Amino acid sequence: MDELLQRSYDECKKLNSQHGKTYYLATLLLPKEKRPYVHALYGFARYADEIVDDLSSTLTIDEKRTFLRSWGAGRIADLRSGKSSDHIGRALVDTVNRFKIPIEHFEAFLHSMEMDLYRTEYQNYEELMEYVYGSAAVIGLQMVPVLGALSDDAYEPAKKLGIAFQLANFIRDVGEDLDRGRIYLPLDELAQFNVSREMLEARVLTPEIIAALKFQIDRVRQLQREAIPGIAMLASESRPCIEAASELYCGIVDEVEKIGYDVFRRRAKTSTFRRISVALPAWVKAIKAR
Repeated sequence: MDELLQRSYDECKKLNSQHGKTYYLATLLLPKEKRPYVHALYGFARYADEIVDDLSSTLTIDEKRTFLRSWGAGRIADLRSGKSSDHIGRALVDTVNRFKIPIEHFEAFLHSMEMDLYRTEYQNYEELMEYVYGSAAVIGLQMVPVLGALSDDAYEPAKKLGIAFQLANFIRDVGEDLDRGRIYLPLDELAQFNVSREMLEARVLTPEIIAALKFQIDRVRQLQREAIPGIAMLASESRPCIEAASELYCGIVDEVEKIGYDVFRRRAKTSTFRRISVALPAWVKAIKAR
């Protein structure tokens, strides 16, 4: 590929390695020739996310919205024209063209990123799914062509796994999201356990909050179980990567349990030991698959 396109892929790889360490570790299990395309998809998502969530930014919400819309519209126009001069867009366009990934997935993602600028809570799971579809489900759908689908039936499980990853993050990040004024746990489901927004904002762990978190954790694990059969519908050389990603990302809820559900004072983290214990067997499987 030409020098500018190579630089674009390198920039996306840099974003992945710096900001998505677990995700980046999983991509190393893919054949080398597949990794740049995964980095390109991540680079687009990460860049848009940084526009929205950069707490050090001096931009107002309206200014962020204007910036996001302008940058996003530019990238969608690039995808439609099949070429780009943007440092992230070049790699994205090349990846989308190679694998014929629907542009609608990227429009849905940008819609969800804009929702983050003005939505601070969701009344129910259905409302939340409008956001999660664009922020996470479409990521799974984008990945399937790169990973290699053996059947069209691979798409629905990929969507569910993407949702599971996102919901696990919501559980882990309750405290951090409150710092941004957001709550991603459906309010009506919290109310089932007598938990209100005010209780979460008080940041005091109570039996009611623990029960509400357990309910959300059960959903993550159910989605993960439903998604597992889809891994067998991917090319054999891609399966170890997704198996490891499933174990590590959905495993975030295990770490929440280990800290006693205290998501206000501690950030649940996957230990280096667990990353290695998952990655090493997956690496052996990946080598064999190739």
